[in-house]
Amino acid sequence: MTRNDRYEALRTALEQDPDLDVTAREGALFVRLTRFAFLEGDALAVRLPEGRADDLIERGIAELLRQDPELKARWVTIADAEDWSELAAEAHELASGHAPGNRS
Repeated sequence: MTRNDRYEALRTALEQDPDLDVTAREGALFVRLTRFAFLEGDALAVRLPEGRADDLIERGIAELLRQDPELKARWVTIADAEDWSELAAEAHELASGHAPGNRS
């Protein structure tokens, strides 16, 4: 399966879940009007809270793409497609207005 195939599978799964309110446009995934993931070359780019992004960068799982200091978030790229689903879910939670992992 190519990276594009994996991205399309991720996109399809997120769009088909009626609870997530995900749409795809302009080559990116959005929840309402907020972009939370897109394909950057062969990697998935996601917006995560600073602490989570820094942890992933330190462990070599992610690379910094750009910072979003006003929102205390960082865009990172994830090369390993095995991690895409989990990290896209975390980025979706952040874009939905929730801190990833803190929903009850």
